[in-house]
Amino acid sequence: MSKEKYPVTQAVRVLRDNKAEFEPHLYDYVEKGGTKHSSESLGADIHTVIKTIILEDDTKTPIVVLMHGDKEISLKKLARDINVKTLKPCEPDTANRHTGYLVGGTSPFGTKRAMKVYMEKTIADLPRIFINGGKRGFLVNIAVSEVIRILKPVEVEVAIDK
Repeated sequence: MSKEKYPVTQAVRVLRDNKAEFEPHLYDYVEKGGTKHSSESLGADIHTVIKTIILEDDTKTPIVVLMHGDKEISLKKLARDINVKTLKPCEPDTANRHTGYLVGGTSPFGTKRAMKVYMEKTIADLPRIFINGGKRGFLVNIAVSEVIRILKPVEVEVAIDK
């Protein structure tokens, strides 16, 4: 899609500022379609489509969690691992305020508020992933090494099967 226009979001600006190579991919966004819809639209393995989830702990401190599209997060295990009482997904309005992105278009790059990033450990085993580019219906295909270099995520093992 190199010649096709794609949105220059805050995430794209961060990737460019960090001289990260990525391929933009647009698809028709479907409300509640999630990674199943985006992976099917792009012909990508759902395991390589990474969700960006905004959670908050019992003190309302937000964090970012990167998870495989075909997995869920064990909130109990993650809370234990990072030493907080509880974790729950942020309400969409709250997530939007923390990130500057609309839910469904949340990218871990260029969030409005600096947040600690946690990444499922097995994501690091993949050569490339699809991750949100900061707009609904817009993913970027990028080397995992670039994601790790830019975000410096803490690796966790909290995936559970859907």
